[in-house]
Amino acid sequence: MKIFLLILLLGILVVPAAAFTLPQLSFPAGTPSTDLPLVATFEGGQRYQAGEYPVIVLSGSYREMGRQYGALMKNELNEEYTFIMDTLVSRGYTRDAVRAEGRTVPAYYPQRVKEIFSGMAETSGLTEDDIAILWFGPIFQVSAVPVVPASCSYLATWGNYTTDGSLVVSRNWDLPDLVQPFTKWYVLTVYRPTDGSNAVATWSPAGARPETFMNSKGLFLADDNAGIVDAAPETRPEFITEYFRLMFDYSDLKALDAGIRGTAPDIAWIVDVAGPDGAYVYEKSTNRTLQRTGDGIVAAANHFIDPSWNFAAPPEHSLSRYNNLLRQADDAKGSIDAGKMMAIRDVCIENGGSKFCHVDLGGNLYSSNHQVVYVPGTRTLWMNVMDKPWQKVELAPLFGN
Repeated sequence: MKIFLLILLLGILVVPAAAFTLPQLSFPAGTPSTDLPLVATFEGGQRYQAGEYPVIVLSGSYREMGRQYGALMKNELNEEYTFIMDTLVSRGYTRDAVRAEGRTVPAYYPQRVKEIFSGMAETSGLTEDDIAILWFGPIFQVSAVPVVPASCSYLATWGNYTTDGSLVVSRNWDLPDLVQPFTKWYVLTVYRPTDGSNAVATWSPAGARPETFMNSKGLFLADDNAGIVDAAPETRPEFITEYFRLMFDYSDLKALDAGIRGTAPDIAWIVDVAGPDGAYVYEKSTNRTLQRTGDGIVAAANHFIDPSWNFAAPPEHSLSRYNNLLRQADDAKGSIDAGKMMAIRDVCIENGGSKFCHVDLGGNLYSSNHQVVYVPGTRTLWMNVMDKPWQKVELAPLFGN
């Protein structure tokens, strides 16, 4: 299927009623204190509802958290898997060929992630190969189109840009509209491992590889397409899945900086990082890492900014989004809070913003499949998916803080 060649070019991705306890009947020990409605429980995990979006909180070993994920999201995981498989079969692939491709996915993954996969397979009704297919579901979905390297953007503001000096961070995850069906299966997932690691939250379609991470120490980690084809000369672990390790293990920006610099990627990436006391962009090729920040503002789209790279001029879609973000933030200087950041992020590119609103790029429609605004100091998250409303969630109680 040549799926992994595609990845290099992209630079990117029925629950049994008896298993659940309704909120009016019982609140199991360890249930987080939150104002979100409790929908279901399974073993040590809970499922809440935040507006239109499910929120699952998983606790225990990594295998136990995988079991909770598989049970609490069983309907969504199976619907999504059926959609992916039916789509690929309609394009001429056999089910056996797709499953064989799935078996190659976790070969170099951290054991913690493999344990999550194994646990999900125990309770979801899907095999571990099927879970691996879900992991790359959005990437498989866009395999039918020639992809423009337009994927994601980032804006962080603090100091005299924000109303109280605190840091406000945002990101858009941009992909072809072929990925739009996945918006119905999004879930905010909170992992609370019992091995002493940080709690970690991810925002992604159910079972799909996350690219937006937050942890209980206030760290934020995301990525943007680098806009270049730069593959490592030897086999390396997939860099984005290494985000789990970075967020479970690192608790401040200094340590996270060392972790990012010390991890050689399989392909080039732009890495977006923030914490309560700072925000950065890493321009990371397979053999070099450059960090940049700013005086109260830093932004990124899909090109390296540092002139020492000596690259050709960036594509217009990337340069315009980057410049639009800086201009919008300058126009709102001193008044940016979460509400203002959401307003900035909701402006479509054709109207001077950074959001892809079903815009034609290279003959295919692109959209900002999901968006996030986050305040690291308070662990407050606002999230949405394309064509659906923003939703606020206080992560601190879900993290167990």
